[in-house]
Amino acid sequence: MKALQFFPEKCTGCMRCEISCSYAQSGVIQPNRSVIKVAPLEGHTSYAPYTCVQCDEGWCMTACPVDAIVISPAGAKIVMEDQCVGCKLCTIACPYGTMFMDTTSKKAIKCDLCGGAPACAEACPTEAIVWHETEQGDWLGDFAQSRAQYNFTGLVQSQTG
Repeated sequence: MKALQFFPEKCTGCMRCEISCSYAQSGVIQPNRSVIKVAPLEGHTSYAPYTCVQCDEGWCMTACPVDAIVISPAGAKIVMEDQCVGCKLCTIACPYGTMFMDTTSKKAIKCDLCGGAPACAEACPTEAIVWHETEQGDWLGDFAQSRAQYNFTGLVQSQTG
């Protein structure tokens, strides 16, 4: 399966991903219409791109009371705008904070993987965002994986010790 993978250590904060995403999603270069965001960290000395990871759990899809979120052929959970009632339950359910509300349509929007050719990955000059084959869709990078193991190990030790 193909998936977006993020390498924050390679991100320079150029925002090309946000610009290309906004154009792919809305036809205008307007970063506030982008469904990928670049978070500044450590006083703007480093950056981390983030968007929907198309998680296996699909919390947004499960929370939608009108079944307006479906899975596309590219494997993305996509919002069917004509069915969305703008209730925002999907934005509340998303544990990653990557469901957004379009301020114009008042409907939910999220990454749809650009139909299988994510504009953000194509635009990224440093390969901080890549779209390629992987064995798992809900992917953790080395840093996150080590942090997850540390937190889990620490939790287990504190409960047993």
